[in-house]
Amino acid sequence: MPLAKRAESGPHCLAVKRFAFLINLLIITAGVTSGADRRIAFEANDAVQIANLDATVVRNLTNGIFPAISPDGKSIVFTSVQSTDGQYVRRLSTIEIASGVSQLFDAIPSDNSYYATWSPDGQWIAFTLRADGLWHLAIIKSDGTEFRFVKKGEQDKVTLYSPCWARDGKSLFCHDMTNIYRLALDGSVLAQWRIEQIAPNGGMSGDGRIDVSPDGQRLLLSMDMDEEYDRKNWDGPVPALWSYDLSTAASVRLTSKNLFAWDGCWLDDTNILFVSQGPQDKQAALYRANGKILKRLIENARRPTVSLLPK
Repeated sequence: MPLAKRAESGPHCLAVKRFAFLINLLIITAGVTSGADRRIAFEANDAVQIANLDATVVRNLTNGIFPAISPDGKSIVFTSVQSTDGQYVRRLSTIEIASGVSQLFDAIPSDNSYYATWSPDGQWIAFTLRADGLWHLAIIKSDGTEFRFVKKGEQDKVTLYSPCWARDGKSLFCHDMTNIYRLALDGSVLAQWRIEQIAPNGGMSGDGRIDVSPDGQRLLLSMDMDEEYDRKNWDGPVPALWSYDLSTAASVRLTSKNLFAWDGCWLDDTNILFVSQGPQDKQAALYRANGKILKRLIENARRPTVSLLPK
């Protein structure tokens, strides 16, 4: 082995790499803890990335997809992907932002786990998993223990998608592309709503996302609209964001027909984050919106989540 190659793999080089990694994490932590210590996590190029609220500091954290940041902004749960002989294994993992310490949730009886979401107190994680040829809804403690099913899938029954915790921390929202449900943690249905009644000419796909406003009163829904449009190089329905008030049953379309928007999440009770792609754009970008005021934040981003407002 050439001397240069031996030096690259020696203990001194490893120490330098560890030091550089720690310095990078310190830069990440310092950069994103400003702004009331709130952070945005998102996916880009099959990697988990984080940013401060203004997206002035953006850092790559680890490889993975479907990231969700914890309510306190200190950890991220995501799906790690490993490939062996063409077979993909997708498992839930968590990573601490400050230390870079990660944990693989190997107690979950599945090689396909997605759509993880944190309970408001950060103690539990809800997600979907595939086992025995069916998709199921489950929860697990944030330390990787106490796995249990919320709702098992059934043969010839519709799949439940996009779990999202209610603000009470005792129930979950999800959908089956026809109805939106609120489920107790034992799987019983507490309430349900027809999607077509919320959004006329609208529907939800398996990627249709649900997010609950900080006050717990409204759902932010990523819909697919059955509408005509004039846009080249776009294959599929018009994506739009809708707000649904749980107490009044009033629904409001938040994005116009010309603004293709999806992957929405609440920043606070009036501001939202979402992903959009304009007619001339080659890729989607992350936006912040307050009413009709839009701000482009990050290029090439999807599935944003944000830590909660500090109490």
